[in-house]
Amino acid sequence: MSNRHYVLTLSCEDRPGIVAAVTTELADLGANIAESDQFWDQVSNRFFMRIAILTPENVTREMVHKAIEPAINRFDLKTSLTDSAQRPKIIIMVSKFDHAMLHLLYQIRVGWLDADVAAIVSNHPDSRRTAEIEGIPYHHWPVNKENKAEQEEKLLGLVKETGADLVVLARYMQVLSDTLSKRLFGKVINIHHSFLPSFKGAKPYHQAHQRGVKMIGATAHYVTPDLDEGPIIEQDAERVSHSLSADDFVARGRDIESRVLARAVKFHLESRVMIVGNKTIVFTQ
Repeated sequence: MSNRHYVLTLSCEDRPGIVAAVTTELADLGANIAESDQFWDQVSNRFFMRIAILTPENVTREMVHKAIEPAINRFDLKTSLTDSAQRPKIIIMVSKFDHAMLHLLYQIRVGWLDADVAAIVSNHPDSRRTAEIEGIPYHHWPVNKENKAEQEEKLLGLVKETGADLVVLARYMQVLSDTLSKRLFGKVINIHHSFLPSFKGAKPYHQAHQRGVKMIGATAHYVTPDLDEGPIIEQDAERVSHSLSADDFVARGRDIESRVLARAVKFHLESRVMIVGNKTIVFTQ
């Protein structure tokens, strides 16, 4: 008999018996636990858990939710249940630098990322040819002060029309409005470079090279009204030295940004990320 695969995430105030209550109900349903991770945040006394389960083919999502209702009511659980058979949809937004987008498309093509790209949106026409080759609808929506609100409404419409689960800013060089950031909270992931110290403005890698930076990196985070201050999902860094040119810095930066963004998207799509205030709990494999 074939199985169905579901992922359950939950959080609540920590107290004894949570795991036993949930897993007992799942076992009575004939579910087998394929993966389980949990975390107790001692500061807030909150308990967080992610469980991937395999059930008989006839067990629906509604049946799983109904089975754990006693535990939900007993512990006041905040839950999310996803059916892994439902392939998630993403919208990729990009400007002129397309390295992060191309990496996402490749990881989807080879099966490491399980998702469908519903559309590519850009404020430039540069990536249209890539979209055509991949068979993905392309939307060229230039943005300026006068039409920003209009273009963001078009994006919201596209999200609704396609049923997209996630919007990925793959080096999309436009700041989303506070209104859009709030309406899509937890559903937009951004990638940006990371240095110590930080460098703002044009050519940050060249600025870092001029300052003799010894470490470059990238940060993937959820978008909020606070620019680049949203809950962090994934980061990475790499040592650099005086022997490298500014172009070497840029090349290594492209590589780090692409890898970090892809991992963050994967974690999100696999329900491995739980947002807690301005930080995240990430149950990595």
